[in-house]
Parts: sequence; structure tokens; C-alpha cells
Amino acid sequence: MSCHIDMENHVDPEPLPFSRHAKNLLRFLNLLPARMASHDNTRSTIVFFAVSGLDVLNSLHLIQPYLRQDLIDWIYGGLVVPRDNEKRCGGFMGCRAMVPKTEDAALLECMRKYQWGHLAMTYTSIAVLVTLGDDLSGLDRKSIVDGVAAVQKKEGSFGACIDGSEDDMRFVYCAATICYMLDYWGDVDKEAMFQFIMRSLRYDYGFSQELEGEAHGGTTFCALAALQLSGQLQRLDSTTVERIKRWLIFRQMDGFQGRPNKPVDTCYSFWIGASLCILDAFEVTDYAKNREYILSTQDKLIGGFSKWPQGNPDPFHTYLGLCGLSFTGEPGLGAVHPSLNMSMAAYAHLQHLHEQWRSENGKGEEDHGLSSAAQQQLKLKMKEGDPKATTAATTSNSPLIPAQ
Repeated sequence: MSCHIDMENHVDPEPLPFSRHAKNLLRFLNLLPARMASHDNTRSTIVFFAVSGLDVLNSLHLIQPYLRQDLIDWIYGGLVVPRDNEKRCGGFMGCRAMVPKTEDAALLECMRKYQWGHLAMTYTSIAVLVTLGDDLSGLDRKSIVDGVAAVQKKEGSFGACIDGSEDDMRFVYCAATICYMLDYWGDVDKEAMFQFIMRSLRYDYGFSQELEGEAHGGTTFCALAALQLSGQLQRLDSTTVERIKRWLIFRQMDGFQGRPNKPVDTCYSFWIGASLCILDAFEVTDYAKNREYILSTQDKLIGGFSKWPQGNPDPFHTYLGLCGLSFTGEPGLGAVHPSLNMSMAAYAHLQHLHEQWRSENGKGEEDHGLSSAAQQQLKLKMKEGDPKATTAATTSNSPLIPAQ
């Protein structure tokens, strides 16, 4: 994505310390600080933010070959493939606490009862594998999607895992990304999913986390992305789309807030920004103000971004802040696929895998979750032989239009 930013007195914008941000993310692949010990059971999400952040920084080469293979092996170590007599609980675990290193068969069998896939961990695990260039040949795609279908509720939402959990829009999104990345929807009821999403559309035209909840920026992203990835975004009528755009645009102060009357937060530069990209409306935001806020939250000494200025940087806000900057066309950053929340380079690899699978199954090409305009632009670039074709789908040449 590119944009034109008018700076007073033609002063060049402050450059980002890319190398420091990359080193900050790389540290999280080797050691977690004590303050993040509570995230031990969701390690795959930490790996996702770090690896994906390095990818957007065009710095995946900093992950040495041995570490790259260690990461791939570690991800596969959390894969759960249920046996015939077990519940449909396929997917990835978030950590390895339930995989003890022992030869005790009785203990292993006991621990087996506590091993099941988690939708968020499955999404981030598959995304990491794709980003690192794995061919996903170690996955039983049907088993994983069977696990996704098994946690879908009657009203269309999804639980996080098979044995009791929250069920809300976050996991609707995770379910859609998993099925999309694996190019298989199995027994997932897309119509029920659509109805749940539409019942979560609030009076102000943002989407809520659950039925009768408050509209929220992160939830609105999850809803729109799930609709796009499941091929159902076009079911929204034009009036509804314009009202959703209005709600999203009004979330910009300088950076973006998640709800009315709340402070701005770095991560919403992605959640709101990606939502507007999905609706082809990001160009109506104030790029310069957004950039100014995101840069105010960076730690120039050790690298990384936090949610607010003077906060402690973390991989979550670092990655999403970089994505927000990517949407504004920040020089040196890779383009990001809005609905999949991965780089366009990783998306191109995923496309290649889909083509391989469809060739093996005798199926033709299908829509890959981009808007029609973005698809046409990407195809044109590929036809012209543009080496940067993978960035075309998130590119905008629109001038700065201040938010109203």
C-alpha cells in the first residue's frame, strides 16, 4: 500500500529503527521476560507475533536455518490428531505442558485425555508454518477441520476447544482462517456462521463479541474478515456496508480507538485499519496522524511498540503496529493481507499450496478472500510480470484525506 503524506515544510518523516524492532521480536523467539510468564500456555501466539512481525519487517533472514527448523518442529509438536475412539478434537495446543517427556505408557495415556486443539492456537500455528515456508504436508487437514466443526455451536458461533470454553466472534474468525488456509470447510456450517455474525451487528453498525454485546473494533474486524474468508462479504447490502464504514472511520482520533469514548491504542491501527481495507475504505483515514501515534508508542532504545506512549513494548502491539504502518505505505515494510493477518509474501506461498492441493484433487481456482478490485489489480501485476505483485492487493495510491 502506498500513500501521499503532506508534511509541514516538506520535512522528511521520522524513519523507523527497523533493526531494533527486528532484534526485539527475535528475542521473544529465544526467551520470554518474567512479566510475560502468564502467557506460557499461549506460546504459539507469541511465536506468531514475533515471526509475522519479522516477516513484515522483511527480516525473516534473521531467523537462522537451525532456529527456523526448531520452530517448525516445535509447532508440529503441539499437533493433536484424534484416534478413532476419541472426540473430534484435532488441531494445535498452545503449549507443551500436556506433552510430558516420559516413557511411562500409563502416564502418556492419562495425559492424552487433556490434549485437544484450540482454535486460536491452531490458527496461529498454521500461520507460522506458512510464514516459515513449510509445505503443511505434516497436517491432516480433514482432522483439523473436523475439530473446527465439532466446536461450532447451534447458533453459529464457535468455542475455543472441545471441552468447555468461551464461544464468541474471536473464534468465529479463527475458524474461518483455519478453513480458508487449509482450503477445506468440511462440516462447518457457513450459513449458521453468517447468521450469528449478522445477529451481532449492533444499532451503531459495529459488531459485538457476542449476541447483545457492545460493538468493538477487534470484533468488527473478526466479523468482516470471517465473512470475506468464507466468501460471504458480498451478502451485506450497500447501505449496511456504508454504515459500517462510518462507524470504523469515526474510531480515528489520531491513532484508532476500539470503542467510542475509549483511549486510542496501537493495536487498533490494525483492527480498524484492516477492517477498512477489507471494505476498500482505508484511504479515507488520516495516514499522517495514524503514523504519528504509532511511532509515539515505540521504544527507540530496545525496539518494539506498546499500546500507549511510555508503555512496555510487547510482541502483540509491535506486530500489529507494524501492520498498521504497512497499511499507510511505510517504506521498508512488507504488505499485509488484511483478512488473513499475514504478510502478502506468506499469502503468496499459501496460494501456491492451494494450487498444488487443487491440482491433486482436480479442482479449479477459487477466490482467495481479496476484494474484487484487489484481485483484479493483483492479476494485472502478475500478468505484467511485476516482481512486487504480492504487494498489489493492499496498495493504494490515494492522497491523504483527513477523517471527518
